[in-house]
Amino acid sequence: MHIHRLEKIWLVFGMSMLAVFLIMLGVSTFAMGMQTPGSAHAHALDPTRLEETAPFDKPGVTQTGDKEYEAVLIAYGFGFNPDKIEIPAGSTVKFTATSSDVVHGFEIPGTTVNFMVLPGEVSHLSYTFDKPGEYLILCNEYCGVGHQSMFAKLIVT
Repeated sequence: MHIHRLEKIWLVFGMSMLAVFLIMLGVSTFAMGMQTPGSAHAHALDPTRLEETAPFDKPGVTQTGDKEYEAVLIAYGFGFNPDKIEIPAGSTVKFTATSSDVVHGFEIPGTTVNFMVLPGEVSHLSYTFDKPGEYLILCNEYCGVGHQSMFAKLIVT
């Protein structure tokens, strides 16, 4: 098989640019200290021992500052623990959640709160609730036959 000289030049040029791009990407990634999500294991825990692992040994809401709260939740087969949260309007809530069994979703419709809850991993998200009312916390990731009944309530007074 014969490859024309200009085709060889373009092949070498294309491969060289690809190699340069990949080297630059790798060097910049390590220079910025980036890691894959599971490599640091800073938020890893044993999902079978949540009752013994802080802060999941005492799920619920605690006040951490002026109009600042932390809600520690555990998603489990077709429910959340706790299943009811109450906070005053204008408060910022830092959600800290994990799962004890399978992958679950965590969504509060009408807000930007939406994240995955994975067994063995801890998920964090903060949101400020300015409007009083009753908000549903839903599982938006199919987790089994009782998925449609998996919800909790967040009451903003």
